Amino acid sequence: MEVHVMADELFENPRLAAIYDFFDSDRSDLDAYEAMVNEFGARSVLDIGCGTGTFACRLAARGIKVTGVDPAAASLHVAQMKPWSDRVEWIHGDALSIPPLAVDLATMTGNVAQVFLTDEEWMGTLRAVRAALRPGGRFVFESRDPKAQAWLGWNRENTYRRVVVPGCGTVEGWVDVTDVQGSLVSFRTTYIFESDGAVITSDSTLRFRSREEMTNSLLDAGLSVDEVREAPDRPGLEFVFIARRPMA
Repeated sequence: MEVHVMADELFENPRLAAIYDFFDSDRSDLDAYEAMVNEFGARSVLDIGCGTGTFACRLAARGIKVTGVDPAAASLHVAQMKPWSDRVEWIHGDALSIPPLAVDLATMTGNVAQVFLTDEEWMGTLRAVRAALRPGGRFVFESRDPKAQAWLGWNRENTYRRVVVPGCGTVEGWVDVTDVQGSLVSFRTTYIFESDGAVITSDSTLRFRSREEMTNSLLDAGLSVDEVREAPDRPGLEFVFIARRPMA
């Protein structure tokens, strides 16, 4: 049975998608991914969970052939307004929507790997990634180390921001954890738009898999694990997996 992933309100609501980049303006995390594009000599990249398209457009500006896929239409609409977006092939859907490809590199930035809550969702995604890679092609992604318990800091006190968004006005935003059940962490993101007082919330759940769980799932999907690195911008907090589709 095919399992398709639905987008959270945070990415699917047009009003929230329009302010996403302003609340997530520090994308220094993408530097490490761009460095790996160079390291592996990738000329074609599949960006899964591309969101508002920051990374995809950044690569397209360098002449790299990029396919961006995301289940949130509102986020893709924002992506398609950006410079260089006309050089990206945008796909509305999840990894199971990807047409036949043979890319050098597949990526999941921004902890996208944690949105797949069930083993079926995750395994279906991994198999789709493997199918989209050329033999010898690599898959790189990050996932938070459960031992670091990042969610302990997900509260209003630590996450509150007040941002002036061009064309929108001042917006307040913060995150609160609502539930922790084993490896599943649920949280609510709240935004208040000062222009009209609108309060919009988005409920999300992420799964925190251990390094061993991740490694075993990659192997089960027919991918080899070349290396597990630390995220340069978040040392000790995240794993960066580098997997590969075998040549044979």
